[in-house]
Amino acid sequence: MLNDIVEVLKKIENFGFKAYVVGGFVRDFYRNCENPDIDICTSAKPSDLRSIFGENISLDQYGSLILNYKEHNYEITTFRKESKYLDNRHPMKVKYVKSLKTDLKRRDFTMNAICLTSDLNYIDIYHGREDINNHLIKMIGKPEKRLKEDSLRILRAIRFATTLDFNLDENLSLAISQSKHLLHNLSYFYKKRELEKIFLSPNISKGVKLILDLGLDIPLELKNLDKLVITTTLIGIWAQLDVVDVYPFNKAEIYIINSIKKLEEKDLFDVHILYNNQLIVLKIAAEIRKIDPKLIEDKYNNLPIHSQKDMAVTYQEIGTLIKDDNAEKINNIISEIEHLILSEKLENKHDILINYITSKYN
Repeated sequence: MLNDIVEVLKKIENFGFKAYVVGGFVRDFYRNCENPDIDICTSAKPSDLRSIFGENISLDQYGSLILNYKEHNYEITTFRKESKYLDNRHPMKVKYVKSLKTDLKRRDFTMNAICLTSDLNYIDIYHGREDINNHLIKMIGKPEKRLKEDSLRILRAIRFATTLDFNLDENLSLAISQSKHLLHNLSYFYKKRELEKIFLSPNISKGVKLILDLGLDIPLELKNLDKLVITTTLIGIWAQLDVVDVYPFNKAEIYIINSIKKLEEKDLFDVHILYNNQLIVLKIAAEIRKIDPKLIEDKYNNLPIHSQKDMAVTYQEIGTLIKDDNAEKINNIISEIEHLILSEKLENKHDILINYITSKYN
């Protein structure tokens, strides 16, 4: 991939423009880690880039250009200056500039403002490599001003501290604590996206501690975070935070979260509880209650039936046996047999069930 990246940079340079890789790819390249997201900043304007790459260039929803080159996407932006931020998130004005330093000044953290040239040399105006060496997340410029411009930077800082296992610069930490109210204005979509990256990290405990220590749980509306039991599934985390009516979830996620909540006080080893719930829900509920999910899974798998379809007698057979097509009566019989089978008071065999129904209802 590195050779392809160099090719893209040189193609732009061959037309007389400057071009550099910047952002997460460079940060992780310096750390000897892989990062598939490649951002390029350049002195070339969008019209120039379209002339260079033709139909391989397209505009994304955020105003950057996306280049598809050798089956990989590159996000390319022209050197720019942003000013007069709207709603603590979006710049009202964007002006193209010729200076790389001016472009880098608008970026969030020093570690994300390192550039890589086509000769694989670093341009590190804000000493990002030094901060990476020190495992430190430091903001470019005055933290309180930069957080006010874009409140998403608060959660990005927590996310990077979590996923990279870095520490927050003292000034940044103080500014986050003083600016946490800005999170009220941030869309739930962006909050959820950043939180999920934190919750999915193997280092989640650090992220949760930072959120609590900095008092972010209140503006983020995360109830019970101080009592959180870390689970192997993301939905298990969300199920404990009482945010289903606040953050955006799809219907399937809402169903699972609500199902988990209903099991809070239930006996997870009860055969009827096992029978009436999905295995995934049962295992997540077990994790939250610090019960070995394998025990629940084994108990679930050993149920004599897992649905009415597994019963050795059909709806139609019951109707024939009792010489009655009343749906309510037949369904009551099915429920009774279902209960007896689960309680191991009646064996799920065709002849046994037939004999039971015949003797009781005829």
